[in-house]
Parts: sequence; C-alpha cells; structure tokens
Amino acid sequence: MPVYLVAEIKVTDDSWIPNYAAHVHDIVHKHGGKYLARTRNIKTIEGPESDTTVMALLEFPSTEAVLAFEDDPAYAEHRAARRAGSVSRFRIIDATDVAGAIPYLPKG
Repeated sequence: MPVYLVAEIKVTDDSWIPNYAAHVHDIVHKHGGKYLARTRNIKTIEGPESDTTVMALLEFPSTEAVLAFEDDPAYAEHRAARRAGSVSRFRIIDATDVAGAIPYLPKG
C-alpha cells in the first residue's frame, strides 16, 4: 500500500532551496518515491492560517521506503541544510479510509 509524505515547511533562509531541489529529487526516486506536488501556492480554506511557506506531497511504496530515504547518507547534508534554513514538519499518512466508507480504499 502506498504511503504519502506530507512536508510542511516554513522557510527562514531560502539559500538551501536550489541545491536541495537539484539533488533530493533523485534520492527520493532511489527509494521508490515520487513528488506529487511541491509548491508555494498554499491557500487555507478552513481553520487558522498556517505560517507554512512551502508544501510538498510525495508518494512512496511503503513507510520503510520513506524511512530509508530519510536515513540515506546522501540525504544527510540536504536534510541538515533544510533544518538550518527552515522550520519543517514531515508526516507520513497511509492510503486507508478511517471511516471505512470509501470502497476503493482499505479500511483503516
């Protein structure tokens, strides 16, 4: 079952972004992942406004693949740069339906 990595990032120093964007894409692919979105176009339609300035949605084949990406030595310098220049929240969600009412999703 696929899982999704949701990255919410408040950029505090954007100097890390060009190098991150140029290299992390390949590391994500190495672990079976793919970007579904990576954007600064964020609109809140309900709830309190967030200070997130960049959001990314990535699909991976499993939680283990996400964790392998996160632990990949090739990612270490990029992760450190992102952490130094942002406040980030990364979350993993799976493709299940907690209510169990959507027939094409497994019950969660």
